[in-house]
Amino acid sequence: MYKVIYKEIKKFDTIVIARHIGVDPDAMASQIALRDSIKLTFPNKRVLAVGTGSNKFKYMGNLDKLEDFDNALLIITDTPDKKRVDIPTLEGFKKMIKIDHHPFVEKFCDIELIDDKVSSACEIIMDLIKNTKLECDINIAKNLFVGLVSDSNRFLFDNCRPKTFDLVSYYLDKYQFKLSDVYENVYIRPLKEVRLEGYMATNMKITEHGVGYIKITDDIINKYKVDSASSGNLVNNFNFIEEILVWATITEDVKNEIIRISIRSRGPIINDVAEKFNGGGHPTASGARVENFEVAMDLIDALDKRVEEYLNENKI
Repeated sequence: MYKVIYKEIKKFDTIVIARHIGVDPDAMASQIALRDSIKLTFPNKRVLAVGTGSNKFKYMGNLDKLEDFDNALLIITDTPDKKRVDIPTLEGFKKMIKIDHHPFVEKFCDIELIDDKVSSACEIIMDLIKNTKLECDINIAKNLFVGLVSDSNRFLFDNCRPKTFDLVSYYLDKYQFKLSDVYENVYIRPLKEVRLEGYMATNMKITEHGVGYIKITDDIINKYKVDSASSGNLVNNFNFIEEILVWATITEDVKNEIIRISIRSRGPIINDVAEKFNGGGHPTASGARVENFEVAMDLIDALDKRVEEYLNENKI
């Protein structure tokens, strides 16, 4: 499959690379690293990485404006379904390729490379570059590492296989980037976010069967002077609380008139629950977007039922 994708990249003079809405490090890193690798390999090609950005990830590189295109190839990374692609339209592209590590949701591209057993989209891009004539440099390697360690939460998840560590070892050895530099970009954060995390820990509520959740209203966002993505970015910081198996941040996004929900789990499968609420993702790491807090609480109720089923099935 890698050779097939490389041949398509080689064939097109204009290539657009997109990913999912609500950008995270793996999505951003995978599209920017792939863009930069293609441009390094084929300097005369026009290659654009597009979508809504985030100041938090500026260190990875700048995104491009989606200009007029003709006879172009679209590559979509880290996105399982059409509705979550962060691009105005999928119409008009000559060919489309999907590179993704989420469980399969729907086929909407001509070529689809999906492996839901890997840690990240960046791990797939690492393997693609390593096994084709696509070129790499230290900045591309650093971005790929950022995406991988972020989506695996520093190798904590079970989808980090021996091959994952082999790839990381290969890139570390070949490009000699400093881990301290990479981790500083990923984990350094302003004091206001630390204070927001304290608010979240203090005000988290727990359902009957162990779903932890916190509502972040626009008033709280303004009080702590953060943006609507901040609480979702902190969701992994609550991974190991003994009393909860599933936890969620529920954040009001006034600008986009939605409620953002980030969900994590230490056992119960949650992505199929999230899919019923305009979301989806991985079995134990998902998200959703709903219209109001009332619907968000319906999602929390559904998660509570899922945890109850999990406890009964496992006799916990």
